[in-house]
Amino acid sequence: MFKPNYKLGDKLLQNISQIERTYGQLEGLRLPQALQLNLERDNLLYSSYASNSIEGNPLSLPEVTNLLLDDRVPVNRDEQEVKNHFDILKNLETQADKKISVELVLAFHRRLMSKVDNDIAGKIRNKEVVVGKYVREKGKLSIDIKHNPPFHKQTEIKQALSSLIKWYQKGENLPPAIKIGIFHHQFVFIHPFVDGNGRACRLLSALLFLKNGYLINKYFVMDDYYDLDRFQYSDKLHSADAGNLTEWLEYFTDGIKYSLQSALAKSKQAIGKVSVAKRLTNKEQEAFKLLQENKEITSADLGRILQVSRQQSHNLLRALVNKGYAEKKGGTKASYYKIL
Repeated sequence: MFKPNYKLGDKLLQNISQIERTYGQLEGLRLPQALQLNLERDNLLYSSYASNSIEGNPLSLPEVTNLLLDDRVPVNRDEQEVKNHFDILKNLETQADKKISVELVLAFHRRLMSKVDNDIAGKIRNKEVVVGKYVREKGKLSIDIKHNPPFHKQTEIKQALSSLIKWYQKGENLPPAIKIGIFHHQFVFIHPFVDGNGRACRLLSALLFLKNGYLINKYFVMDDYYDLDRFQYSDKLHSADAGNLTEWLEYFTDGIKYSLQSALAKSKQAIGKVSVAKRLTNKEQEAFKLLQENKEITSADLGRILQVSRQQSHNLLRALVNKGYAEKKGGTKASYYKIL
C-alpha cells in the first residue's frame, strides 16, 4: 500500500488555513448569476489554455478563446488537445458523483487523447518512457533525464495506480489540498501513459477538489499558478521523487492559495464594475451594452447605431473610460474603444 512521506509543518498549516478562509470569502460574495456565468466561462477558457500551454501547446489565449467560443472543428493536433480538455472540464460536475477508479482514470485519458493519438488513448503504457529534454553537447544530441518512472510494464503500472487510488479512497483524515497534492505528485511519478500524463493529472485533481466541495471552475482554476513558471512547476513536482513530499506540498498549496486569492480579487473587481455600470446615465448604459456585445467599437460606429452626433458619441465613450469600464486604443484617426 502506498504510504506518503511529508512533514505537516507551519507553512503547510498556514496555507491550509488561508485556503479555507479565502474560499469562504469567495462563497460569501454571492455574485449575480450573469456575472458568475461570465467568470465561470473565463475560468474554463483560461484553464484549457494554461494546462495545455504548460505542456508546450503553442496556441495563445486569444487563439484558444476564438476556437472554443466559436465552437469550431479543430483543424490540427494543437487545437484538438485544447478542445478535448475544454469538453472534459466543462462537464466535470457530471463526474463528481463517480467513484475514483482506474476505469475512471482511463476514461479521462481516452477522452483527452481522442483524435490526438488514438493509439494510446485510454491505454496504460507497456513501454519505457522518461521525462526530460534533448540537449546538444559537442555536436551530439542526448537526453537530459529529469524523471525515470519506477515501472515500465503495464501490469506493474496498473498495480501502482490501483494502490494510489486505494490510498486515496481510505479516507485518511487530511485536508483536501494535502491529500490531492499527494495524489497529484504520485500520479505523475507513476506516469501511467505514454503522453498526456500532466493534463490528465490536473483534470483529475480538479475533479477531486470538486468531490471535496470546492466548486472549481465556478470560483477558481488551478493551472494559472503553474503557468506562471512551468519550469518551477516541474522542478517542484519532481523534488518529491526521492520520497519526501514536503517541498512539493508547500508549493502545491501555495498555488491553490494564489489561485483563490486571484479569483477573489477578480470577482471583487467584477462586482465593482457592475456597480459602476449602475451609475451610468441611460445613454451611457446603451453605449456600455453595445460595447459588451461588440467587445470593441469606434466613435463613428457608436454614433451611427445610437443615432447621435459624433461629439455625443465621443463623450459617451469618454465617460465609459473615465468610469473605469473601457479603454481607448489606437491613434487619433484610427482609435477605437475596448471593454476592460
